[in-house]
Amino acid sequence: MGVQIPGGQRTRSSVITARAAATFEPVGRSVATARSFVRDTLQGWGFTDVVDDAVVLTSELVTNAVVHAGTAADVLCLRTEDAVRIEVSDHYPEREIPLQSSPATMGSPDREGGRGLQLCAALATRWGVDYTSTHKQVWFQLDLPDRPVGTRTAGPALPIDLLPLTDGRVRVAVVQIDRAGAISAWNEDAEELFGYVAEQVTGKPLTDFAAWPHTPGTSTGIVDALQLSRWEGSYGIRDSGGRVIPVYASHLRVRDTDGEPSTVCLLVRDDERAVLQTPLRGPAPESGTLSEPHTADPFEIFIGSPAPDDLDGLLQRTVERARDMLDGDAAFLLLATDDETELEVRASTGLPSARQRFARVPVEAGPGRYGSARMPAVHEDLTVVPGAVPLLNGTGMRSVVTVPLKVEGRLTGSLGVAAESPDRYSNEEALRLQFAADRIALAVESARLGELERLRRGSLSFLVEASDLLAGTLDRDQTLALMAQMTVPTLATWCAVYTIADQASEPYLSYVLHEDEERIDGLKALLVKVDAPDPVPTPGARVWTAPSEAAHQAALRTSMRNLGLGEPMTVGSGIGTTLSTASAVGGETVVLPLVARNRVIGMLVLGKPSDEHFRQEILELAEDLSRRAALALDNARLYSERMAISQSLQRSLLPPGLPQVPGVEVEVIYRAAGEGNEVGGDFYDLFPIRDGAYGFAIGDVCGTGPEAAAVTGLARHALRLLAREGFGGPAVLERLNAAILDEGARSRFLTLLYGELWPQEDGSAVLKIVCAGHPLPLRLRQNGTVEPYAEPQPLLGVMDDLELYEQTVTLDPGDVLLCVTDGVTERREGTRMLGDDGLADVLTTCTGLTAGAVAARIMRAVERFATDAPSDDMAILAMRVPGLED
Repeated sequence: MGVQIPGGQRTRSSVITARAAATFEPVGRSVATARSFVRDTLQGWGFTDVVDDAVVLTSELVTNAVVHAGTAADVLCLRTEDAVRIEVSDHYPEREIPLQSSPATMGSPDREGGRGLQLCAALATRWGVDYTSTHKQVWFQLDLPDRPVGTRTAGPALPIDLLPLTDGRVRVAVVQIDRAGAISAWNEDAEELFGYVAEQVTGKPLTDFAAWPHTPGTSTGIVDALQLSRWEGSYGIRDSGGRVIPVYASHLRVRDTDGEPSTVCLLVRDDERAVLQTPLRGPAPESGTLSEPHTADPFEIFIGSPAPDDLDGLLQRTVERARDMLDGDAAFLLLATDDETELEVRASTGLPSARQRFARVPVEAGPGRYGSARMPAVHEDLTVVPGAVPLLNGTGMRSVVTVPLKVEGRLTGSLGVAAESPDRYSNEEALRLQFAADRIALAVESARLGELERLRRGSLSFLVEASDLLAGTLDRDQTLALMAQMTVPTLATWCAVYTIADQASEPYLSYVLHEDEERIDGLKALLVKVDAPDPVPTPGARVWTAPSEAAHQAALRTSMRNLGLGEPMTVGSGIGTTLSTASAVGGETVVLPLVARNRVIGMLVLGKPSDEHFRQEILELAEDLSRRAALALDNARLYSERMAISQSLQRSLLPPGLPQVPGVEVEVIYRAAGEGNEVGGDFYDLFPIRDGAYGFAIGDVCGTGPEAAAVTGLARHALRLLAREGFGGPAVLERLNAAILDEGARSRFLTLLYGELWPQEDGSAVLKIVCAGHPLPLRLRQNGTVEPYAEPQPLLGVMDDLELYEQTVTLDPGDVLLCVTDGVTERREGTRMLGDDGLADVLTTCTGLTAGAVAARIMRAVERFATDAPSDDMAILAMRVPGLED
């Protein structure tokens, strides 16, 4: 069911080219939010000529839905080539259908509600009402006026005293950027503003000089901005002295006759942005406005409709217009923290902004009417009440008026205007400023909430990425480096990490990082001389003034020595270094404890350069990061301790060295698989038994870890003890088997090749060997033949009764005996395995080589057999009797 009221004869295109939709809850603030939604949508589409009518109609219709009907409102914007259609739906269809033929049913114009349809009839080209079982929809269409070719948008005419101020000559830097992002043109004003001559910057990327973004809330990067057809905004340019100069820039992308694109950038100082900034379309002036300029509200003219995500732009414009409206010398705007106990400076003009930005003052500064930011206040002369407005201390301001910003009765901020002369302001100016503050408060709060949501989303992404990076390493030094690199320059200008080894140890300066690498050494030298902060486990950031005080004292002493007023300067010291270090740590410095497993394991120190402060959101993000970093650092410490224990145990399971065996060359190569050389696995040994006799062994315990390591240690030490007690090979292994079985559930089966060696006077060597489940040793003769040198017997640690026997063989001069573990023979590449035959083939090529060369060639062949890293431990024991020709 529907009612449609035509309102025009021209034929318009009905093809929908774009749409935007939003739903608004049944609360009072939704009306203002809906107005902003429609205004921003139509301005984005370029329909500025019908924005005001569309906003007025939407405001009335949404008011009817969310205020009078008490239901949610759905707003849909539809764009065609020549018109815009806006539909407002609510969830209360039971009301009567208004008809154009009976206008009396629409209600009186003096009533608060019910005027939306009358306004549609008066302003819209077409409009109508549609009903369904669940919704009532009111829609209207606004046709675009025919615009003559060459028409341009112009700002309102203003009296001279309301024009923005500039200091001296306005310089506009013209910088041209080529397709690759490199500077191709640099005019004289750019040289004056930034201190670089054209030859210094031509051919270099603009990103080398841009500090992006200068103001928080800017979401487009410099590289992205240079690719847009047109862009305006704020960022910073580092001048030749390293300082960041805030600029307002207008980028225009063009192409030459050959089709080559480039970007022309116009830049002015940020406080002179009015030179470049495209004026926003304000309300149409009433007749007679230009002839009577004082009837126009300058606050309404200049504030206009800022971008919904440009909080800093809105705040800066607000303070500038507030200052101009009351003809002040300075103005400032503060926003309330989440708990509304403090106010944070977010914008100022006429004040040292670098020192004041993000500074905090309490909401309740003292007793009485003028001690609370919740009420308007006028101070005729600040010299009479020193410290009444701490923000203005030392600024030369004498009189000030401040008013609160409130939304639905809740304090959201404070706006103030100050003058250098006393008695400038009275209650009349306070009322004017309060009226302006009431009109801008909702827009400020909406933009602030939008910025807060973006910051929270960015913080979440930052913490997720930080967690992934910290979880990707167990190296302590790398963890320290990651902690510092994640905080600088994202959260702070510089940082230092102190670590505490144990509860009895003092904090130790482990890592220092500054965004300017040239200042790291000076900063580290300064922090070494300063007592470390106390390791307090209390969560949250606390201010630490020691570095700043020490830096300023050092700079003062150096300056006095330079002037000949103190002790002579030492070699290597310099006033430049000391002053730069003092500047680097001259701002706010905070300490966050690194707490893991209920123990303080270190501190994370974050610092800002001179006169800068941390925002609360940044400190909260840093606190979240410190918790994750502390756990990662403690995990790295535990892993390092575990690795140290593991490697120490591994070394204890292997012989410290090999004895010299007369008349026999011996070489051993051992490769432990896995990260950190996991304990357990393969082992070897060679030791003297008695005069002229030597024992040797090579074995492999099933599994890895502490249980396997226990069996490895038991086997090596038992072999030495039993052999030196005079037991033969079978008796030694049988007793070792019994000892392994006695371990019970901790026992592991063991393959072992054990032998005894007797060098002979004729140059040969006699061996007695027992091979208990181990790969058979191979004998290489001088003629190149290879053959197994023993017979297989049962492995150890499986059965109680073993009947082992030993085999006696002789190595002739020039013969080689090769003993390996199964990590060598079971080396795999896909479905291929080296095997016993492959090992024998490699050994046949080793005729005439020394024992060391034989072992090296075998290891090289094993490593080259497969591309993957070995998955099992490998041990190679080569013994050779020198030939007659050696």
